[in-house]
Amino acid sequence: MNSKKIIFLAILLFMCIGNVFAHGVDENTQTFLTGNDGVAFGPFLYIGAKHMLTGYDHLLFLVGVIFFLYRPKEVLLYVSFFTIGHSTTLLLGVMSGISINSFLIDAIIALSIIYKGFDNLGGFKRFFGKQPNTKAAVLIFGLIHGFGLASKLQDFKFEKE
Repeated sequence: MNSKKIIFLAILLFMCIGNVFAHGVDENTQTFLTGNDGVAFGPFLYIGAKHMLTGYDHLLFLVGVIFFLYRPKEVLLYVSFFTIGHSTTLLLGVMSGISINSFLIDAIIALSIIYKGFDNLGGFKRFFGKQPNTKAAVLIFGLIHGFGLASKLQDFKFEKE
């Protein structure tokens, strides 16, 4: 696929997204989260997994990450790095009350997708003569992506025991 087609598809994708936010929480999930009493590890794990599999920001970034990978072991490794980073800051952000401006996080998340596209096109080797550590980059961007959902969840008022 030539670069003009890729650019056209990217523009089309972003036009279709419109005002959808990556870390929006649907009404049913919000009702569950705010109405939950006590520890509910299983349901919260399910909601986290649903978020990871339906958040277009995660999907775009991870498609970029695994685009050139062909071994299942490598795919699992990189997805695990992202998931570990995401889960760490999600828990840290919500449990510790660490708050970061959600607009800033969303901008950095968008940059992470651009970063990965630039990396996949060989931009770092071509312009800087060096390839950054891709595992570290995926972990770091996973950490940033986790703060996106954490900042959204902090908007909800949970009962404290």
